[in-house]
Amino acid sequence: MAAFRHIPLLLTLHLLLLSAATTTACPPSDRAALMAFKSSLQEPHLGIFKSWTGPDCCHNWYGISCDPETNRVADINLRGESEDPIFQKAGRTGYMTGTISPAICGMKRLSSLTIADWKGISGEIPKCVASLPFLRILDLIGNRLTGQLPSDIGRLHRLTVLNVADNRITGRIPRSLTNLTGLMHLDLRNNRFYGSIPSDFGRLRMLSRALLSRNFLAGSIPDSVSHIYRLADLDLSLNRLSGGIPQSLGRMAVLATLNLDGNKITGGIPADLLSSSVTNLNLSRNALDGKLPEFGPRSYFTVLDLSRNRLTGGIPPSIAAASYIGHLDLSYNHLCGKIPAGSPFDHLEAASFEFNDCLCGSPLKRPCLGKQ
Repeated sequence: MAAFRHIPLLLTLHLLLLSAATTTACPPSDRAALMAFKSSLQEPHLGIFKSWTGPDCCHNWYGISCDPETNRVADINLRGESEDPIFQKAGRTGYMTGTISPAICGMKRLSSLTIADWKGISGEIPKCVASLPFLRILDLIGNRLTGQLPSDIGRLHRLTVLNVADNRITGRIPRSLTNLTGLMHLDLRNNRFYGSIPSDFGRLRMLSRALLSRNFLAGSIPDSVSHIYRLADLDLSLNRLSGGIPQSLGRMAVLATLNLDGNKITGGIPADLLSSSVTNLNLSRNALDGKLPEFGPRSYFTVLDLSRNRLTGGIPPSIAAASYIGHLDLSYNHLCGKIPAGSPFDHLEAASFEFNDCLCGSPLKRPCLGKQ
């Protein structure tokens, strides 16, 4: 009889353990959403989905992390280029085909969605992504995605990273994008966006990197860009932008990289730009004219490329006051006069000055005559 007295206690403990195991597992709805997501993709080489078995997607499912308090799926982190042992063992990068299933939108606590560098994933970004209220990171770089960005992407008020570079996304930049006032990193490079950059782009006050190169963007650079006081890297190269360079760009406190090469930008170089915080400046292959602005002690450039424009006049002697100029390219302009001697010219090659109207002196082989 004594043995039977312990049966209710053992049964209670068993039920408690079963209940604990159930409450720490991901909910069936999240598991079902992941399985639907998996079914729309094909990954033939690495077998990353082989671990997606069993009832609990919060434990040992490759690329999946859950919130420890709610046990809801919080992060999907699937990268086709990684130092993870699964890639080292296979001796190759990842390749995946298929589409991104709208089923992912059923995971309402999703904070990070990274499906990057798989090279073969196609189709559109599910429009319902804009309804994920906790999403902070959306990283879909390096696939073959088409269609447009969701028009109401501005609903993602917690979003800090938006990266859809190296895809085939088309359409205009959604007007609602400037509602993402917490966005820190924006990468739209190498797609097929057209139309203009939103005039109120400067509303993205927290942005530190804005990378929009290799698209078909037209119109002018919005003056409001200078309102983004944390912006350190602005790349608008290889588009169809026109108009002038906003004078205010030269007064931005932390802007270090400014790439505007390969556009149709006209007018002169803003006077403050060569004595600003910018250390990597590429304005090549535009239609800039006028004279080179003056340099000063604040002029510090690892790269200064002003080639293939319509600049006139001479190289200002104040360039000798620059703190440092690593790479300088003034070729293919209409510059004249003597190339100043000494730093930074003592380490530059003739290619930096070739194909101007009448520059002379070292390192060119053209000697200066008379008062040149």
